[in-house]
Amino acid sequence: MEKKNKKLLLDLNFKQLQGLCLSLGQQKFRAEQIYSWLLLGADYEAMSNLPKSFLQQLEQSYLTQSVFLKTHQIAKDGTTKYLFELKCGGTVESVFLPNKYGNTVCISSQVGCKFDCKFCASALNGFSRNCSNGEILGQVIAVNRHKGGNVDKRAFCNIVLMGSGEPLDNYDNVLNFLHSILDSKGLNFSNRNISLSTCGLVDKIKKLADQNLGITLSISLHATTDESRQVIMPVAKAYSIKDILEAAKYYFDKTGRRVAFEYIMIKDLNTSHHDAVRLSQMTKQLSCHVNLINLNSVNERNLKGVDSEHAKRFCQKLLDLGVSATIRRTQGQDIDGACGQLRNKFV
Repeated sequence: MEKKNKKLLLDLNFKQLQGLCLSLGQQKFRAEQIYSWLLLGADYEAMSNLPKSFLQQLEQSYLTQSVFLKTHQIAKDGTTKYLFELKCGGTVESVFLPNKYGNTVCISSQVGCKFDCKFCASALNGFSRNCSNGEILGQVIAVNRHKGGNVDKRAFCNIVLMGSGEPLDNYDNVLNFLHSILDSKGLNFSNRNISLSTCGLVDKIKKLADQNLGITLSISLHATTDESRQVIMPVAKAYSIKDILEAAKYYFDKTGRRVAFEYIMIKDLNTSHHDAVRLSQMTKQLSCHVNLINLNSVNERNLKGVDSEHAKRFCQKLLDLGVSATIRRTQGQDIDGACGQLRNKFV
């Protein structure tokens, strides 16, 4: 069977992998052996504790790895950006972010993006397709392996779904990935160390809330009026800020987890005194935190950020008005690996 027609073993959850083993005449414990190898990024050749005849059966229909590392770049601050070719077609970028309080990996959920936010590079190459559960998980495994981690001692403790694509537009595959990454049989991440960023698909936010996974939800707000939000986010024509705030409250009520609002500071658009006042009024009834983000340059976009002093003043205004707010540290800007810069440049 040609590679392109083969399925991905990583698309199967642990229970499904057990079922596959039974269907091929093997005992259930073989699934645990296979999964432990897959989480190390191993090929069939390395699976020395499994019968060769069984591995040959699997190899006829299934691929062990879902992503292939094409290249990587290391920034001055130690941030590493990876370009992965997906075994089922297309490329995505992932980013390893070092931090003394715990390293993070930022992963992609789609090949490209449909939503074309005007501060982001991810839609500039168009949208190709959704990533499967195994392709999302494969990015985590590949970065962990490249950084010298394993199942017991991972190279990072935090995962953020903030790379290319809109995670909630790929809801089923992302949900399967979340179940896989939280599974004690897998990499066993804590839900408190996983963040999902959305441009604000209200119906899917509520659907995710009903799952009660307890992960951190980050919503791209970026404006305090519907008019200004629509200038930079086409999705704002479908969902108003009022809709967003209601969904954020629903998420907190269902999960008990504080919602994060992402807010890119854009010159002459969203950092006035009135914006600060409106933001305080919008958030005062919610359990939330505002992540202020410096705009990172994208050549094809004509938006400009504010200078560092303006950013600090805006943050202080919010704090004075009772808003929980911080300015997010910028990492990987010199390799186009910072927030809003991922675009799969290899394409």
